[in-house]
Amino acid sequence: MHRLLLLSSLWLLAAPPASSIFQQPTGSPAPPRLQYLLEPLHAAVHTRRGATATLPCVLRALPRNYRVKWSKVEPANYRESIIVITNGLYHKNYGPLSPRVRLRHSHRYDASLTITDVALEDEGRYRCQLVNGLEDESVSLTLHLEGIVFPYQPSNGRYKFNYHEAKRACEQQDSRLATYQQLYQAWTEGLDWCNAGWILDGTVHYPIINSREPCGGRLLLPGVRTYGARDKQKDRFDAFCFTSALQGQVYFIRGHLNFKEAGQACRNHGAAIAKVGQLYSAWKFSRLDRCDGGWLADGSVRYPITTPRERCGGLPDPGVRSFGFPSKELRTYGTYCFVGK
Repeated sequence: MHRLLLLSSLWLLAAPPASSIFQQPTGSPAPPRLQYLLEPLHAAVHTRRGATATLPCVLRALPRNYRVKWSKVEPANYRESIIVITNGLYHKNYGPLSPRVRLRHSHRYDASLTITDVALEDEGRYRCQLVNGLEDESVSLTLHLEGIVFPYQPSNGRYKFNYHEAKRACEQQDSRLATYQQLYQAWTEGLDWCNAGWILDGTVHYPIINSREPCGGRLLLPGVRTYGARDKQKDRFDAFCFTSALQGQVYFIRGHLNFKEAGQACRNHGAAIAKVGQLYSAWKFSRLDRCDGGWLADGSVRYPITTPRERCGGLPDPGVRSFGFPSKELRTYGTYCFVGK
C-alpha cells in the first residue's frame, strides 16, 4: 500500500520542462470565478533584499488528485519558470530559487510560497496554479522590492552598452537592470534624466520631469519617454539599474588617495571599496550624508547628500553627486568602503 502511494505521489509530482512559454491571452473572456483558490487580499507583497517574504496561496477546498504549481513569469522572454510542485503530501523544488524556497503549509489548505534571503532577481510576478484536470485555475501575485533606481554609464562615455553589457554592468555594481514599474516609480519620486537607458525587458526609456530642449523639447509633456524594444546586440544606450537594502555598511575614509591606495585603505580595514549600487543603497536606506568625494569600485568618484546645502554642490535636491571618472593616479579623494554583515 505504501509503495503504491509513493508511486502515485511521484507521478503527481512529475513536472513539465523547467521553463514553458507563457502567453497572455488577447481578446479572451474574463477568467471564470475561482472555485478552489481564494483570491489574495493584496496582489503585491512588499519586501527588501535579505528579508523573508511569503506569497499567499490558500485553497477553500481540496479537490481530488490535485497539484499546486508555483512559477515565476520572466519579463525579458515571457517565459514561466517552475519553482515548486506539490500534491499536498509531497513537493519538489525546481530551478535556481530551489535552495531558498519552501511551502509555508501552516494548515492543510495552505500552499503559500516562502522565499528566504530575498535577492534582487526575485522581484517580479509569480503564479500559483491549481492543476485539477479541466478545472485548472490560478492567482497571480507580484513580489515588490523597496529600492532605488539609478542611471549608469561607463567611464568611456554615454551610449556605450548593448543590452547584455548593460545587464552585466548593473550586476557588477551590486544591482540589476530596473523593470519598467521600478523606473516609473522612480520618475514619480523625482528621477529626471536626459539619457536613454536599457531596462530589464529589453526596451529603452528615459524619465523626464522638467521638459527642456536637449531632452525632446519643451513642448513634450513630462513622463517616462520610450524608444520601445531595441536590438539587444547592436543598439547602444546607458543603463537604468535597481538596488535594494544592504546587508552591510558603507562608510567613508578620509585621505588624499589615488584609486589603488583607496582600494588598499578599505582592505586594511577588512572591507572592500564600495560599488555604486551600494553607495546608492546606503544613501537611500541608511541616509548616508557626506560632502566628501570618494573613490568607488568602478573608478568613479561620488558623494551622497541627504540634506542639501550650499557648500555641498549647491543643488536643491538630495542625491548621489558625481565627479565622473577622474584619472586613477590623482591623489585628491577619500574612499567609500563596504563591509558585509
